[in-house]
Amino acid sequence: MQNEDFLSAALDKRLEQHAFRQLRLPGAAVDFCSNDYLGLARNGRVQEAALTISRQLPQVHGSGGSRLLAGNYALVEQAERLLAAFHAAAAGLIYNSGYDANLGLFSSVPQKGDTIIYDKLIHASIRDGVRLSAALAFSFVHNSVEDLRKKLENAAPGGGRLFVTVESVYSMDGDMAPLVEIVQLCREFDALLIVDEAHATGVIGKRGEGLVQALQLENDCFARMHTFGKAVGCHGAVILGSGVLRDYLINFSRSFIYTTALPPHAVAVILASYDVFPDMHEERAHLYRLIHQFREAVPQERRLDSVTPIQIVMVPGNAEARQLAAMLQHDGLDVRAILHPTVPRGQERLRVVLHSFNTEAEVARLTTAIKI
Repeated sequence: MQNEDFLSAALDKRLEQHAFRQLRLPGAAVDFCSNDYLGLARNGRVQEAALTISRQLPQVHGSGGSRLLAGNYALVEQAERLLAAFHAAAAGLIYNSGYDANLGLFSSVPQKGDTIIYDKLIHASIRDGVRLSAALAFSFVHNSVEDLRKKLENAAPGGGRLFVTVESVYSMDGDMAPLVEIVQLCREFDALLIVDEAHATGVIGKRGEGLVQALQLENDCFARMHTFGKAVGCHGAVILGSGVLRDYLINFSRSFIYTTALPPHAVAVILASYDVFPDMHEERAHLYRLIHQFREAVPQERRLDSVTPIQIVMVPGNAEARQLAAMLQHDGLDVRAILHPTVPRGQERLRVVLHSFNTEAEVARLTTAIKI
């Protein structure tokens, strides 16, 4: 067997830093961890609707290949049309995951001579796509319109395109991008705006359409990404934009071209979920009541300023954050610590995720335990 000391050395360093990651199975604790904001992953209506669709399909469990070979089918194209219509876009292209979507978009669209300017806290999937691109790339201070302006002013000249990319809701801080101001800058500098709506889909907007549409900015975006693995409660993602963008991705996006397509049943669940969540008005209202309850109970100096289901309690130090998370786990509250290197050293935290199926009593238990 080959020597694996170099792997063990890296793992030992993680152990020393209290940053060693391990897989764990879910238990019976109260869910304050998952991204299933509306409980759709366990929703019976979605399950029954998906089964009804699936029973009408000639094949359910496998697509048979990539979409460019044997893996394309009528239901996935129907889903793309429905998603584009719901999100007020000309066209959409479904990917197997949000990671695949961002990787495929950013690695193929920006070209040599172009410049990508991204928020410093942008998701790892976008960072990885940017690394694979031939374009120059720079970050700007998180949610700072002033710093974004400076980066746009200093962008390398030469006729290349400018791309600006942000998340509408940031997964590790729970705050929202100042999209109105960012759109104004993109207009001023003729920059193409790309917005990742992963954590806004289903929970932001009157029908869960996302922050871009809630602010009526859909016509100001070059591309949007909506993922289905969070509030939508299933799997996959869609990139929304023009018909030309869709055709371009089909031809040049490697994470779309060289992967087996989602099976028809997965697409049936996406369709079923989109039939259900837009009308979950009371569930969203209850969720926002819980957010208000949490914010009122936890001292402002201990949490970040978020009005989304992602609530952050700062606990500097890997060991300290893990210890508090373990105490909450022991009390039957499933809260996870976010550690360095996922976040910068000194910004370790508990990431509390609130859901429409949580109760006021459960949130009170949690906030009481956090304040001890």
